[in-house]
Amino acid sequence: MKKTASKYYIFRGEEILVMNENTIPAPEKPEELGLLTIRSFESAQLSESSISWAEVDRDAEAPSGMKFISRRHLLDILGEEAFAPAGLAYHYMNWTRNTLYCGRCGGIMRDSDIERARVCSNCGYISYPLICPAIIVAVEREGMILLARSPRFPKGRYSVLAGFVEPGESLEDTVRREVMEEVSIELDEVRYFGSQPWPFPHSLMLGFTASWKSGEINIDGVEIEDAHWYSPENIPNIPSTRSISGRLIKNFLAKN
Repeated sequence: MKKTASKYYIFRGEEILVMNENTIPAPEKPEELGLLTIRSFESAQLSESSISWAEVDRDAEAPSGMKFISRRHLLDILGEEAFAPAGLAYHYMNWTRNTLYCGRCGGIMRDSDIERARVCSNCGYISYPLICPAIIVAVEREGMILLARSPRFPKGRYSVLAGFVEPGESLEDTVRREVMEEVSIELDEVRYFGSQPWPFPHSLMLGFTASWKSGEINIDGVEIEDAHWYSPENIPNIPSTRSISGRLIKNFLAKN
């Protein structure tokens, strides 16, 4: 038995539509809000899905009483429980707009009738939603934690190190490589901590803790513009615990 359609998550480029009081609207159809969609997907099309989404033109105006905001702000405003399904909706929407045509023959791609997939109408090639695994690691040394700053961070923000898994690597190999590349530190013990879906645009963040083995901080100057060892008493501006980066730092503080 197919599920009834859930509320639509509506996107304008990288932004999501919310009410002025920072709640997510729940129209049964985007047209109820007077919005013209570029493309959309209704959850009732698949029995195992509960996410409906719609994409509007980048010039579209928000309806009265609503606004488009950055998806990153949604995590801080509504918390992880509301952020997770909205992130999943964006993941599906972004994957759909990136698979309009077949990468094998150039044919038109369409939604599968039986599973969450896109199928080429010409050669039958099947594309599944893209997921990019990435590691994020809290490195500790004698009661201190390694925190670094990326040029992409908000002003004054520091966090733990992260990077994408490359073909042929284990997760532990990625942790060691990324830390060496970004700050020239060799690691000793590496342990799994937890994970979090991270739809920016389609990652799965896999968290680790690790201990320092050797080396002194020498930043790469590209991915990292500043990095230091911090004691619990002088932690700088860090992410909230709604993100796995914040939870890794909180875990360090709890132990120290």
